[in-house]
Amino acid sequence: MTDPRDPSKDEDVAVQQKEKKKTATPKRYHVFFHNDDYTTMEYVVDVLRRFFHKTETEALHIMLTVHKKGKAIAGVYPRDVAETKVAEVMQDARENGHPLLLTAEPE
Repeated sequence: MTDPRDPSKDEDVAVQQKEKKKTATPKRYHVFFHNDDYTTMEYVVDVLRRFFHKTETEALHIMLTVHKKGKAIAGVYPRDVAETKVAEVMQDARENGHPLLLTAEPE
């Protein structure tokens, strides 16, 4: 006699498993401004306002951090956005005669 509470004995019971797809959160990248002796402070503030949509106060704070500490984070973005911002700003800097360096580094 089979036990009605024992599903392993019942051939009609089907076990269904749902596959869970794990999606990884994309890495975020820090966009760093690096200090140099030639790029003007005014230009750095202007770039932070135009390309990173910073307020005057935020831009001044980031610029002074770059000046005092050697580098500072301008923003954190997905990889493609960070790389695009780096490329756009560096192209603008070259067109304006500044050797400004930006890098995108993973968090």
